[in-house]
Amino acid sequence: MTGAPLRSMLFAPANHPRRAEKALSLPADAVILDLEDAVAASEKEAARAPAQAAIALPRRGRLFIRVNALSTRWAHADLVAVVRPGLDGIVLPKVESAAELATAEWLVGALEREAGMADGTLELLPIIETAAGMLALEAIARAARRTRRVAFGAGDFTLDLGLAWTRGEEELLPHRAHCVLASRAAGLEAPVDTVWTDLKDAEGFRLSVERGRQLGFAGKLCIHPDQLEAANRAFGPSPAQVERARRVVTAFEEAEAQGIASIALDGAFIDYPIVHAARRVLAQAAAIEAAEAQ
Repeated sequence: MTGAPLRSMLFAPANHPRRAEKALSLPADAVILDLEDAVAASEKEAARAPAQAAIALPRRGRLFIRVNALSTRWAHADLVAVVRPGLDGIVLPKVESAAELATAEWLVGALEREAGMADGTLELLPIIETAAGMLALEAIARAARRTRRVAFGAGDFTLDLGLAWTRGEEELLPHRAHCVLASRAAGLEAPVDTVWTDLKDAEGFRLSVERGRQLGFAGKLCIHPDQLEAANRAFGPSPAQVERARRVVTAFEEAEAQGIASIALDGAFIDYPIVHAARRVLAQAAAIEAAEAQ
């Protein structure tokens, strides 16, 4: 399912098989089975077996597994346990340097070969969750060829910086923007935005999703099934946007064939940047349709 959109990435604890199986049946673009924050230290080793078993389960979207941070004593054994055919990617938390990501790249590559997998099969998705990671993001974004996107984790990030994580999220604005800018400069896909932790505040989640979309994020980390619909809707083009994009492209192509490079459509000025944006909308809609048809 490489290339499929990641509008919503739903976390599920790896050590609860029923919850994992349920998550895999939901309309998330990807499920992240969690061996890190969702699993107590006393359960870390035992959680690997159900994570392995879940790789073979039927699922609607892509499957990632979040291992423990590379700096912990669990990370190596986590990777050894879960790198196997059927998995789509590894989520690597609290990445703080390009060297750390390059180490994970080397180890995952070696484990792929041992498992008989084609080189580069697994995506490596780093989460930026600390001040050190944010400052090193430009280098991190260029460090590993199997990294297609990064994610932002505001929970640990605000803890690290001593920030108050407010409902309006104004304190996150420069850091979110930096994630989008660094991703684009490195040639990565647009990043995935942070979770929203207040499950009773659905409107707050909707506003957080909208802020992320406006800043240029491509998707949202989710911690509850009720969050999926809003994330999928916000990070995918609406039918009206798709229809508008089709009209823009059609009208411009007709004008271009006559040697005209700028037109007016419904009173709006249309030139190459507008057309490129419209084609991007159509490509995103096609990718979502193809992924949902699988």
